[in-house]
Amino acid sequence: MTLLTLSACSGSIGTVVVPGQSLAPCPASPNCIASEARDSVHRMPTVPFDDAPVTAQGRARAALTAEARTSITLEAPGYVRAEATSLLFRFVDDVEIVVDSTARLFRFRSASRIGRGDMGVNRARMTRVMERLRAVTASAPTVSPVR
Repeated sequence: MTLLTLSACSGSIGTVVVPGQSLAPCPASPNCIASEARDSVHRMPTVPFDDAPVTAQGRARAALTAEARTSITLEAPGYVRAEATSLLFRFVDDVEIVVDSTARLFRFRSASRIGRGDMGVNRARMTRVMERLRAVTASAPTVSPVR
């Protein structure tokens, strides 16, 4: 019975989120962080981008794979999904980034598949990922309009 329960909890998230569509809401447990959450326990701000959406998506992919034990599991236009595995117990967290070309910002969600707490791991991960994206956006040269 325990193996059945654990295997049911270990599956990844199912659907691709397209720009303009909301990410799944965080559960009440504190092991999830999302740019669309409404409460301070789960919420982190989005990060804007100025480059082409396809370039921004490549940066999102690179920012995720710069994290240890993180691999891309699915990619579609405007969407990147990854799995991050903990070193010791091999817990898996699901990470999603939407490259919202309409709003020109990165929206995201990172959540543990099982358990209640994560000792701040999801928030710390997404802080690092968003800082990588913010640093590149801030250093991008400003293009002057042609006159």
